[in-house]
Parts: sequence; C-alpha cells; structure tokens
Amino acid sequence: MTATAAPAPRQAHLIVAFALLYVCWGSTYLAIRIAIGTWPPLLMAALRFTVAGAMLYAFLRARGTPAPAPRNWGAAVISGGLLLGIGNGSICWAEQWIPSSVAALIIASTPLWMTLLPWLGRRAPAPPALVMVGVLLGLAGVGILLGARDAVAVSGGASPWAAAVVIGATLSWAIGSLWSRRLPLPSSPFLSTSMQMLAAGPLLAVTGAARGELGHLTPAMLTATPLLAIAFLVVFGSIAGFGSYVWLLRNTTPTRASTYAFVNPLIAVVLGWAIAGEKLGWRTFAASTLIVSSVAAVVLGSARRRV
Repeated sequence: MTATAAPAPRQAHLIVAFALLYVCWGSTYLAIRIAIGTWPPLLMAALRFTVAGAMLYAFLRARGTPAPAPRNWGAAVISGGLLLGIGNGSICWAEQWIPSSVAALIIASTPLWMTLLPWLGRRAPAPPALVMVGVLLGLAGVGILLGARDAVAVSGGASPWAAAVVIGATLSWAIGSLWSRRLPLPSSPFLSTSMQMLAAGPLLAVTGAARGELGHLTPAMLTATPLLAIAFLVVFGSIAGFGSYVWLLRNTTPTRASTYAFVNPLIAVVLGWAIAGEKLGWRTFAASTLIVSSVAAVVLGSARRRV
C-alpha cells in the first residue's frame, strides 16, 4: 500500500511547481516593463532580489534551517550571478527598448541551449529525436509569433542590440542552470534560492551604479504602480517562481524544467492583449499551437529517456 501510494505526492508537487513556474514567470515580463517605467533597470532588479532573498533567508533561518557553509556562498555567487545577475539583469536592461512579449519570446530559445550544451560538452548523449523535434517546434512557433506584428508591434520597433543582449541572457541562464546542478549549493533548494538572490542583488547594484543609474533616481519611483510591480516580482517572480525553478532543477531533467520558456511567451502575449491592449491575430494562435505542442514533445521525450 505504501509503495504504490508514495509517488502520488511527488507527482502533485511537480504539477504545482510547474504551474507556479509557468504562471508566475509568464507574468513577470509585464511587471518588469511596468517597474522600469520609473526605476533604473539594474537597480530595480537589485532591490527585487535583495528584498526577496532577505525575506526568504530570514524565514528559513527562523524555522531552523542550518546556516550555509562558506563554500555554499561561493557556489551561490557563481550560480546567482549567471542566472539572475546576467540572465535576469540583461532582460531588465533590454526591456527599455523591446516589449515584454518580445523578451519572453526570445527567452524561448533557452531549452535549445539546455539540450545542446551537455551534448556539445560531451557530458550527455545526443538528445532523443522527439526532444529535438519539440525544441524545433517551439522555436518555429516563436519565429511565427515574432513575425505577428499585431502581437508584438510597438512604437519604434525592437532594438536589435537589445534583442542580442536577451539572447546572451538565455545562454547565461542555461549555463547557470546546468552548472548549478554540480555546484556545492545547500541541500535545501529554497535556501539555495535565497542565497542566489542575495548574491545577485549586490552584483546588480554595483553594475547599475557603475552605469550611472544612481543619477536617474526620482520621486516617481516611490509611487504605487512601480512599487506594486516590484512587490509582485519579489513575491511571485522571485520567491514562488524562482524557488519552483530551483526545486525542479533538482527533481526533474533540465530539459523539462526549461519548458517554461515555451509557455511563458503565451502568457506574456495574453497579458499584453488583456492589459496593454495588444491585438491577437491568427498567426499568434498558430504559433501558440506549435509552442504548446513543443512542450508536450519535450516532456514526453525526456520522460522516455529517463525510463
């Protein structure tokens, strides 16, 4: 009886973690766009991760979680710098020139790196054919969606330099995700999450100050709209979303964990339509079908490989 019932909670945990990852992170792109309307991008990201990391770390320590060792902090600086410092910081910077939906769409290339890097580094066999088909389907859907002007058009168009920075962010995120599985991070994924955020916060603050962002501080930063957007990013984007992602990296394959990159663009585009008034056309719906199909192919292909 116990042997047959035990897998049920694990499956339920996976479903909840994926749901949080998809919904929370799919909505953060619009929240970032709103926040950087008044906040300098890197200082905003620094505040977000410092507050979220401090809240989560204090909560865990108060609950009796052991203090991390110095080598754990070193691992957190490396992984947090790649995932949040470069990965998320680049997105915040780029969204000054490209719409949130376009940023989310570019991030959809992350699973390609997650799948190919271990193979190219000779640390894993070639990806299963079904997984590669899924990745290609997802990228094809993203390509169609990027071409759907009614979904992503903004005044002045998208900056190619900003788009290139986001592509670099996907590579940094993939490297950080894969590397974090080998680094001596704490056994608790939530403690690891808090430490990575606490490590990324100062890195982003120093980088923002070096870029002159301190000279762009204004009283408008303390108004309700940007503060609510930052609060949303702290609770749902950082604690719930990033915590779920770190947990999934330890409890499923990197390819399956990275499927959020195919779902988040759909949520970002829908939010753009519902909140920002962006129009949705037939190309958007066609791309959405490809993206959802790609998630199914990647998950099914990864599951077969594990068996």
